[in-house]
Amino acid sequence: MSVIEKAHPMSAGEPAKALWISTVAFTLCFAVWTIFAIIGIRIKQELGLNEAEFGLLVGTPVLTGSLVRIVLGIWTGRYGGRLVYTLTMLAAALATFLLSYAHTYTQMLIAGLGVGLAGGAFAVGVAYVSPFFPAEKQGTALGIFGAGNVGAAVTKFAAPFVLIAWGWQAVAQIWAVGLALMAIVFWFTTTDDPAFRLRRERGIASKSLAQEFAPLRNLQVWRFSLYYFFAFGGFVALSLWLPRYLVGVYGFNLETAGMIAAAYSIPGSVFRAFGGVLSDRKGARSVMYTMFAVSAVATLILSLPAASASGSAFGITPAIFIVVIFVLGFFMSLGKAAVYKHIPAYYPQDVGAVGGIVGMMGGLGGFVLPIAFGLLKDMTGLWSSCFLLLFAIVAVSLIWMHLSVKQLSRRGHSVPVAAT
Repeated sequence: MSVIEKAHPMSAGEPAKALWISTVAFTLCFAVWTIFAIIGIRIKQELGLNEAEFGLLVGTPVLTGSLVRIVLGIWTGRYGGRLVYTLTMLAAALATFLLSYAHTYTQMLIAGLGVGLAGGAFAVGVAYVSPFFPAEKQGTALGIFGAGNVGAAVTKFAAPFVLIAWGWQAVAQIWAVGLALMAIVFWFTTTDDPAFRLRRERGIASKSLAQEFAPLRNLQVWRFSLYYFFAFGGFVALSLWLPRYLVGVYGFNLETAGMIAAAYSIPGSVFRAFGGVLSDRKGARSVMYTMFAVSAVATLILSLPAASASGSAFGITPAIFIVVIFVLGFFMSLGKAAVYKHIPAYYPQDVGAVGGIVGMMGGLGGFVLPIAFGLLKDMTGLWSSCFLLLFAIVAVSLIWMHLSVKQLSRRGHSVPVAAT
């Protein structure tokens, strides 16, 4: 039993209720966060946007949703996850609803800033959910919560039907109403997390901003951020890049390429929960080592050129490519959960701030990497150059982690049991 549980007993079903309602809420947040992936195509046609303008429109919520995570994470520690989560959902819902009344490109970009708040909900949820569970169960709990990434698939599958039937404005309005209703349900069916209740009842003063940001001076936090930059940011980037890659390299039609990308995204989100279970049972560090080792091999294989028409023995055929990319996605999902298993283990009093910065860096990976993939393709002419970049990130991460573990062992530093 955790210290928090001893100091502030909870009812038997309270942790489970907080987890599942938070997960459903995050699923809807993620669906809203990725709404431009579908309606942006129609908006591009209506406004006659060029590729750069379209990319900025689609990327704005991703960028702002990433940057705001550290602020929302700190606010969660100060004001409680229940309040911050509810207000975040309501603010994102309002921005999404107002988006349906935007007529100019500038108006849509401004609305996109508000839509991005939905992506920031991840940092709130992590800080809210983790105190409900003891250290040995936090990996599983946060893995289940993180599976709310599947909300992106909800938008990819459902939004096109609504758009065709009633227009892109209806998608924005329906998604906004759904998120607002979820915010109300969340507020009336959950309680404050035990850590916040304990601080409030004991009259513990909130940390100063300097204290909130103090853990960010620790190089270890930025090491965790690099891990998540690859595991989450790389996963999001590949889910966005895959359709373009399959069409450009193997000549797939857009419909087939889109379905493969959707099939890549869904299991990758769901298996995050499995990664949490493994992190609890085997240790987050073991999961990270396995994830990086498999990812290094997979990205190295995918860096080889595609099979030529002559059937080169060294080329990657479409079948091999799809199998390897799905293996890579599976292990990235395990790694996403393992990274967040480390945070409450090493920084139990700073989950909001540390979780916020790590989540921010992961989100930025999803924004920056697709741009880098395109630049590398233009510079080198090689489609597979994107996987060389991912291999470099994996190699640096694996070497840095291994050297850090060796250094901790030599110094005799204690390592939280939950993270080993």
